[in-house]
Amino acid sequence: MSSRPAPPSRPYHMRKRAEQVDETKMKIVQATVELHGTVGPAATTFMGVAERAGVTRATVYRHFKDESALFNACSSHWLAQQHPPDPSSWAKIVDPIERMRVGLSDLYRFYRSGERMLSRIYRDKAWLPEQHRVRLEMRGKQVRSVLLAAFPAAKRRRPRLRAVVGHAADFWTWRSLCVNHGLIESEAVELMVELASAAAG
Repeated sequence: MSSRPAPPSRPYHMRKRAEQVDETKMKIVQATVELHGTVGPAATTFMGVAERAGVTRATVYRHFKDESALFNACSSHWLAQQHPPDPSSWAKIVDPIERMRVGLSDLYRFYRSGERMLSRIYRDKAWLPEQHRVRLEMRGKQVRSVLLAAFPAAKRRRPRLRAVVGHAADFWTWRSLCVNHGLIESEAVELMVELASAAAG
């Protein structure tokens, strides 16, 4: 007489349940990324995320208590797949014009690779949860600060130079030059470097 197989153990059931929870959570995050990259954060709703993920709205709320938590997960997931600019590496370059050239090249590369998402994030900036809006603004300040820091103190206090550096680092400047007007990134970088050089002169 053959013996019956032993029933699955409790740890097995718990592990399978945890895997299902993780899969559902990832589906929700990926659906949010897709919506943020198409309609933008301002038009993304919990119901829209639920429909895109194939789950109920209650399921979305079970995993993410509010829009800030969902946005944070979406942002982390998207950024993990990108290669963000690294201002700390630019800071090692002493020459101010070369630092501008390297920094803007790094920044414009990132803008190009993430254009679809970034254009909607910056467009909907006022709508973003406060902590994410502040973080975005702080990143912008860090970029401008690192680029300006290479110039002599007397020059970096000049309003024209500060304006040019801020303008050059702005996402919408890159988009205007490289998307709307068809420049390649290296051409846009050199144009901004020339402006900075003239403003510093």
